[in-house]
Amino acid sequence: MTTLLTTPVPAATGDLTLRRGAARVLLTNWTGSSTIPSRGLYPHQWSWDSGFIAIGLRHLSVRRAQRELESLLGAQWADGRVPHIVFNPAVPLDAYFPSPDFWRSSLEGAAAGAPAGTETSGIIQPPVHALAAWLVHLADPGTSQRRGFLPRVYGALAAWHDYLTGPRDLGGGRLASVIHPWEAGMDNSPCWDGPLERVEPMRPDSYRRADLDHGQPAERPTDLDYGRYVRLAADYRDAGYTDAPGRHAFAVEDPCVNALLIVSEHALARIATEVGADPARHQERARTLTAALVERLWSPDDGMFLCRDVVGGGLIAERSVAGLVPLVVPGLPRHIVRALVSTLTGDGFRLGEVPMAPSYDFSGAAFDSSRYWRGPAWFNTNWLLERGLRQYGHGAAADALREAMLTAAGSSGFSEYVDPVTAQARGTRNFGWTAALALDLMAAAPVADTESDHHLTEDETT
Repeated sequence: MTTLLTTPVPAATGDLTLRRGAARVLLTNWTGSSTIPSRGLYPHQWSWDSGFIAIGLRHLSVRRAQRELESLLGAQWADGRVPHIVFNPAVPLDAYFPSPDFWRSSLEGAAAGAPAGTETSGIIQPPVHALAAWLVHLADPGTSQRRGFLPRVYGALAAWHDYLTGPRDLGGGRLASVIHPWEAGMDNSPCWDGPLERVEPMRPDSYRRADLDHGQPAERPTDLDYGRYVRLAADYRDAGYTDAPGRHAFAVEDPCVNALLIVSEHALARIATEVGADPARHQERARTLTAALVERLWSPDDGMFLCRDVVGGGLIAERSVAGLVPLVVPGLPRHIVRALVSTLTGDGFRLGEVPMAPSYDFSGAAFDSSRYWRGPAWFNTNWLLERGLRQYGHGAAADALREAMLTAAGSSGFSEYVDPVTAQARGTRNFGWTAALALDLMAAAPVADTESDHHLTEDETT
């Protein structure tokens, strides 16, 4: 029987330079209440970024890691959704698009319970937050208990999961659906190409892409894709951010989103026990979600999970890393685990031959080693794969992946993502979750160091 991993695995590296560099990224990107993913390209707080960043921050300052999650949950809507962006009002509107004046959350989202005093986006991102909260607690249970961290976040996290398994069960199959590619976190994955063909793009002259001010066009989504993203977001906004089956042009059940929901339900059960609540509903929901994941998204012929198009019907044939992330889910049937590992190390993803798993099948027609989620290797998905491999007894493969990730993080300047074969830097540099997850991978082999540049004092964490 497998269990959720809750403690770091001994790292094979103790590189002080890498540790200091990762810590410096997180300290530089700290705003006083949260961590931005990067300077320039991502100047606000992003939802699943904050979850991964908190996992790394716990090794620098448990209190700051707690604050990272608490600040995000402070922008939660009354219907339970955790928005994918919490906007910093000090940042100029033209620094990022879509900006707060596009989303108009406090006005258009009022009926759905958007906060009146904080501007956010109206969509969501993958639910890694309960896992992050549990790991932050475990980093220093005494401080967590003294500060009442888990009692403060438990209700918000439970409401978040209720939203995902309630209004967002658009397919009626007990899985959460995403209604925008940005919600899955893998913005321009080839998995979305088919469903997006139904969406009429916004005119290019109706908005301005701020992302191209900071990124290479060859590494970013195309203008056509971006026009469709804007259309979906505008239509959702104009409908008051309401969720109902049959009203979305784009609705997909994504295996990565639902795998993280399952893992977070396991974590939430542990949090419930810690705060004196009944863990049974979280345990039962984790079982129900796991069964639904296998029933609705497993493809034996592909040896991996696939996305399901809720609007058009059927599984989407594209093979992305999202279909391998469920390796992190405890208690999968043995034949599925064997198939996932075989696919991960086989011709499509070639882990072991290449340093890190790509975001899309090497042999896929849409593969592009440089363009965002259409081929490059990302640190958060590989961190999840490392945990999954280790969970199911593939320690040597997990060790090799961990070493490759640490090497790539340092050599790429903690880049957003890397070429999956050469590990050459792609995207922006000094990226928050890359630095955070590098710290997490190194955490069990601490290096004696008295330098103040990566140890926070109590005053600095408040």
